[in-house]
Amino acid sequence: MDYEINIAEAVRYMGYGGLTPDEGQMKLIADCAAELKEYIKPAWIYRLFPIEETADGVLLRGTSLTLGGSDIKEHLAGCHSCVLFCATAGAKADELIRMKEKEDMVQGYITDCLASAAAEGLCDALEAELADKLPGKYLTWRYSPGYGDLSLEVQPKVLAVLEAGKRAGVSCTDSLLMIPRKTVTAVIGVSDTPIVKKRQGCSKCNMKDKCTFRKAGEHCGS
Repeated sequence: MDYEINIAEAVRYMGYGGLTPDEGQMKLIADCAAELKEYIKPAWIYRLFPIEETADGVLLRGTSLTLGGSDIKEHLAGCHSCVLFCATAGAKADELIRMKEKEDMVQGYITDCLASAAAEGLCDALEAELADKLPGKYLTWRYSPGYGDLSLEVQPKVLAVLEAGKRAGVSCTDSLLMIPRKTVTAVIGVSDTPIVKKRQGCSKCNMKDKCTFRKAGEHCGS
């Protein structure tokens, strides 16, 4: 699966705000991106499940996994199925970040931000692939554990249902951090009819109180 590292998005992660890095900084960022590309070993898994609304949330039929909360019900309203997926930049990307942090903190930080953008690029590419494989269907935007009232505590169950450890080398720590670090899990609703794609609001995001974008008067683009 082809993917892109969105340099502009990575620059935003770096905290430049509305400023543009100068020529020297952009060359350093480009060099770090080129090196990172050599280390990234992308892996992804996705499965399509029929869904059923329950008192507690949304059940993925054929599994014991319920995505809890009222927000995910709203997100999947009108959908008959959902795609559950996991995408990761791989353990080698983590290794490069650690190596860069030891050698040069600036390059380490740049590489970390670029790897985050790469993980998002993988998700974008996966969404495009799903759209091609589900012709005539309408898809919601991706919704990840930790957003709204969908607790991060569901993360290990998501990985278990996807067999992410065996199939993509992804695990979850006791503190609910995914390893490799640059990994995303999400659910995308599937409908037979057009879906009104509501904007993801900051008010529902669990990172709203410590988000650097909000502090700068911006938003993450969600």
